[in-house]
Amino acid sequence: MRILQLIPAFYPAFAYGGTVNAAYNISKELVKRGHQVTVFTSDTIDRNTRQKVRYLEHEGIKIYYFKNISNILAWNRYVFNPGLIRAIKNNIRDFDIVHLHGTRNFQNIVATHYAKKYDIPYIIQAHGSVMPFFGKQNIKKLYDFVWGEKIMRDAKKLIAVSKAEKDQYIKMGLPEKKIEIINNGIELSEYKTLPKRGNFRKKYRIGTDEKIILYLGRLHKVKGLDFLINGFSRLLDNYQNVTLVIVGPDDGFLYSLMKQIKKLHIDRKVLLTGPLYKNEKLEVFVDSDVLVYPGLIEIFGLVPFEAIMCGVPVIVSDDCGCGEIIKEEQIGNVIKYGDITGLSQKITEVLSDPENAKKNVKRGQFYIKKWLTWENNILKFEDLYANCLENN
Repeated sequence: MRILQLIPAFYPAFAYGGTVNAAYNISKELVKRGHQVTVFTSDTIDRNTRQKVRYLEHEGIKIYYFKNISNILAWNRYVFNPGLIRAIKNNIRDFDIVHLHGTRNFQNIVATHYAKKYDIPYIIQAHGSVMPFFGKQNIKKLYDFVWGEKIMRDAKKLIAVSKAEKDQYIKMGLPEKKIEIINNGIELSEYKTLPKRGNFRKKYRIGTDEKIILYLGRLHKVKGLDFLINGFSRLLDNYQNVTLVIVGPDDGFLYSLMKQIKKLHIDRKVLLTGPLYKNEKLEVFVDSDVLVYPGLIEIFGLVPFEAIMCGVPVIVSDDCGCGEIIKEEQIGNVIKYGDITGLSQKITEVLSDPENAKKNVKRGQFYIKKWLTWENNILKFEDLYANCLENN
């Protein structure tokens, strides 16, 4: 198949979070399966950096980068790349199917107009953006009124990464028969050879007797970091040899986070590293004693599964889509979002019973290897694409 992937930011723009990572792995696996994959995206890499080239072939993926009008606007999720209009108009008929990543964006307006004009089926993978939650709600609702609702209704299929996201589509009034659940996946090869334990601790001067509680992800209010900080502060009342390590790029919440840490007088017990990638990311996983993923309305979340593959026990909030799997398969711990005392107690429990934590991790690794690999999940995407073409 000739597949066009459309996404506001793509490789190497991993600072934009899990959406970029998922789209990259989907594209890479499709190429391995013999499909022709082309990506149209903007040239943003992060808040301050742009891609220097306009075309790149990477891992067999043909990537076209279109200049966005402002990197600062792009970082705030307003990506406008006018050159995309002509490219889609002139080339969309060369593809069998169009895969749109995200919902409320400029690319979807352009792509769906020409896809419908030339009878090219398209699918939407929202990546957690189905409902108009949190900031910019009025703008999101206006977008939905003018374009968004019709764009989603006219899609051949809607991809949800969890039951929680499927429910969000249904709440938006979209037909259940259009919705397919395909979980995000793990690239197992990345965890085949892990770094030696101690490298991260040495770099940041954290003693071997200190327990590391890790958060890894974007610093955004939806990620539940205020909840985590309060829970950690409560933990310090009874547990002193612990350090909270927060890893990830600022996505508008750093100032509030630092203000909260200072107010609670826990500055010396919290380390903010900024984003870490590749081997440095693996190093912090390996050196951590527990990962806490406290997100609010998080539709999936791969980070807990990445942690498990590095041998780290996990605690996730019940508002995370990944909590569905973690609870059902008994591969970690699920706590009620906002329960500060419960979070503190659960961290203490995990740190105090490493043998039980190891059992959960081993069950988790077995489950991931069997059910949560991109290699397996890509077969579901192939079936979905084929179904769309057959019924177009």
